[in-house]
Amino acid sequence: MPAPKDHDDLARLGAAEARALLVDGRLSALELTEACLARIAAREETVRAFAFLDPDHARRQAEALDALRRAGRPLRPLHGLPVAVKDVFDTGDMPTCHGTPLHEGRRPRRDAFVVGRLRAAGAVILGKSVTTELAVYAPGPTRNPHDPGRTPGGSSSGSAAAVADFMAPLALGTQTNGSVIRPAAFCGVVGVKPSFGLVGRSGVLRQSPPLDQVGVFARSVRDAALLLDAIVGFDPGDRDSLPWAAPGFERTLDAPWPIEPDLALVPTPRWDEAGADLQGGLAEIVQALGGAVPALDLKDALERVWDLHRTVMEADLAASYAADYARGGDALSPVLRAMLERGRTLPAVAYIEARDAIPRLRAAIEPLFDRFDAFLTPASPGAAPRGLDSTGSPAFCTPWTYLGLPALTLPLLKDGDGLPIGVQLVGRHGDDARLLRTAARLVRRLEAAPPQASETP
Repeated sequence: MPAPKDHDDLARLGAAEARALLVDGRLSALELTEACLARIAAREETVRAFAFLDPDHARRQAEALDALRRAGRPLRPLHGLPVAVKDVFDTGDMPTCHGTPLHEGRRPRRDAFVVGRLRAAGAVILGKSVTTELAVYAPGPTRNPHDPGRTPGGSSSGSAAAVADFMAPLALGTQTNGSVIRPAAFCGVVGVKPSFGLVGRSGVLRQSPPLDQVGVFARSVRDAALLLDAIVGFDPGDRDSLPWAAPGFERTLDAPWPIEPDLALVPTPRWDEAGADLQGGLAEIVQALGGAVPALDLKDALERVWDLHRTVMEADLAASYAADYARGGDALSPVLRAMLERGRTLPAVAYIEARDAIPRLRAAIEPLFDRFDAFLTPASPGAAPRGLDSTGSPAFCTPWTYLGLPALTLPLLKDGDGLPIGVQLVGRHGDDARLLRTAARLVRRLEAAPPQASETP
């Protein structure tokens, strides 16, 4: 098919659709970049997704890629695709300020490992998307594209909002608690947090090394797979990076299905925090799948996870942000300052026990994935809450982040006002390709009769 000529229609192309047009020469990198820039110009005042944007710099990147094509150079996997990058990833050609005035004007000397992978794959680094303060809980200026009076979630708020509002087809984020899955759920896009260690973190803001994980945003599972294929790889600067062969995410999506995947419903011990719309919507998904989705009670395995996660995260934050606290504590938000002060008082024994419990609890859950392809579980308590003073609860993300398991959210449900509600799938550590494949299959199975979130009796 010919490429759309209207800027808004071009901006609405998914990454895989745009790539096909770019590969065939029916669309140039500059045309696609201009479409995204036009969308940003029209909507940024409302959505406020970007912390830094230089339109001419984005155009120059696109023009250079088009010149390579004209010269007969081979096209790379992300050729000409604009990507929004959360403002916690170092970029050698743009500021990286971490969402705090304490780091205003900071200019890294080199790219983060993942940003370098994006450039090598032919992506256009469109700009730096808004993060919450030091990627924790104090909100940034970003609004939810579906309702500017609601939070987009955090901390990867700008990345989720940019993809949801058609400003960029792809974006990078990070998650230490719920910072990819929650904003993706609130903004109605696909968010993926890969297995711990699968995506390198050198050059990324350090919060908590046992918990920090890089994630991606897209508008389809295939688009997310395309981006993941480009960024996964061994990072010698990250001590937790796994020296694994590339999983081939997109290729796995196209493999034939010999059997239907098996899902298990995992409400978690925080089920009472899930809203009626979410509970009813999950019940309808189970019904649409023929009712063959048994519920698993993991209370014994997960009950302490929230306290353990908090111990690790707050102790590490106190260490990672010690210099910021010492020289500019008064400039930090009260919520972050309180977390740092709690972290400074935690005993070393409590921290070590909480950190060392991660592999033990993961091993306790691991055998369940011999039976089930994925857990079906909430991504958030419901739709994005009203107001901009909070980024919403990460409670349904905490266990899977703590355990380092791969997780993704799909925009399968809506509430009574038509706002998106995300549904989370969780897989075995290292089985990210299987998880993406299961998600794509679930979407296809539900397309004929999509569930509608409804109140429980």
